[in-house]
Amino acid sequence: MIIERKNSIYESGSPAETESIGEQIAEILKVRDMICFTGVLGAGKTCLIKGIGIGLGIPGDEIKSPSFTLVNEYNGRLPLFHFDLYRMKDISELYHIGWHDYLLRDGIVVVEWGEKADGYLPGNRIDIKMEILSEKGRRINIFFQGN
Repeated sequence: MIIERKNSIYESGSPAETESIGEQIAEILKVRDMICFTGVLGAGKTCLIKGIGIGLGIPGDEIKSPSFTLVNEYNGRLPLFHFDLYRMKDISELYHIGWHDYLLRDGIVVVEWGEKADGYLPGNRIDIKMEILSEKGRRINIFFQGN
């Protein structure tokens, strides 16, 4: 499968396949792209982000969801700034972790639970909605906003 910069839907039958789709997404990313992920717990958001990181040259075992720190930074061919807003209690926490500074840095920003940053998201972004189809099956809906 070839992933392009257009609205698309993909299906995955396993975590390995989800990671592979993430690796292919990494190939089309540009400096300062933001990807906002939505989906229920266990939908595969972190798995897809791990694939994106691998596609950027980051060792997969380094990529973990920053559930307690809100953001992790990884170095690859482009830096990857991985936010997880699941435990964010108040939108003001974005200010305290330097949200706006990350958006200006030359890297890729990925945000799990992106809907929690509503109102603070740039108009130009990629939205990915993850859906559970079965125990291992996932649907990956990619929407390009303002691009």
